[in-house]
Amino acid sequence: MEKLIKPVRFWLCTTIIILGLIGCDVVRQAASRLRFVGTSGEAVERVSDGDTLVVKDTDGKNFSVRFACIDAPEIAHTKKEKQSKSASDRNQFTWGVKAQQRVQELVQQGGDRVTLNITDSDRYGRKIAEVRLKNGTFVQQVLLQEGLAKVYRPYLNKCPSKNLVQQAEVEAKQQRLGVWSDTKFVNPWEYRSLYKK
Repeated sequence: MEKLIKPVRFWLCTTIIILGLIGCDVVRQAASRLRFVGTSGEAVERVSDGDTLVVKDTDGKNFSVRFACIDAPEIAHTKKEKQSKSASDRNQFTWGVKAQQRVQELVQQGGDRVTLNITDSDRYGRKIAEVRLKNGTFVQQVLLQEGLAKVYRPYLNKCPSKNLVQQAEVEAKQQRLGVWSDTKFVNPWEYRSLYKK
């Protein structure tokens, strides 16, 4: 009987440890999916462009948030860019302003507050996040559905809602909405690489 009790104890303890580790991993994964900042939403200080916000944290400090999963058209930042006569600049900036205005509309609809699911940070110190309004509207999904942004595939593996954003882009492309209707539009990442030197 004693010979039987030792192996049973061993396997029982081993099973408890394994289940405990699995449970910890499940909790960790759930926590990483739910790394939302604030419960009532963060105050938006300004919409920098079609895929970047400045929000105020609970300590009253501002920080920049770059939208995860997508890349929106560029806007003119410098005086030289604002005065540019280049067709590629004007095209990019026109779409960039439309994306920025749409984000501003969405933020206003949400009472100037957003809920963030921070997934990473970038080399500029910005937080990378999925951005939702208090009512659950996923801002990136709206921009993609309306053709005001494109899925940014190099970082798609860090996007918890990658299936959702990819589907939104497919729908806009099929319906030729926004930038998908413009044969002269240059993808934002290509535009930065070719024209912003």
